[in-house]
Amino acid sequence: MKAVIQRVLKASVLIEKHDQRSIDHGLLILLGIGRFDKLEDVIQLANKILNLRIFSQGNKMNESVLDVRGSLLIVSQFTLYADCKKGNRPSFINAAPSVHAKKIYNEFVNYMHQHQINCKSGEFGAHMEVSLVNDGPVTLIVDTKE
Repeated sequence: MKAVIQRVLKASVLIEKHDQRSIDHGLLILLGIGRFDKLEDVIQLANKILNLRIFSQGNKMNESVLDVRGSLLIVSQFTLYADCKKGNRPSFINAAPSVHAKKIYNEFVNYMHQHQINCKSGEFGAHMEVSLVNDGPVTLIVDTKE
């Protein structure tokens, strides 16, 4: 699994131009699911994100999203698995097939909900417009295979 994690002052997702979900202070998580990702990857990545000390206490990043009682906005993004090495059209051969990816995505969202954190999500497979105000800016990439 791959995640682009952005510390935000606020973020929202507009789903199919009619359903908007938003958070204030917290993390926007763009989540990519690979072909071979399993439940173990869900737990590993979710725990890493929940415990990353990327919120500032003074001049030092020393608090997690749990410590600051922040929120999460989780958006599926298969394009994180794009392979752009050959030609000009990205290949998505390393992205999970839709049925598997949706199952893993839902497991990730459900796992986050279990941690008593305000958690919103986009809609798997839908066209979405994402807006955010990046705080810092702080943007990290986490890959369970690295």
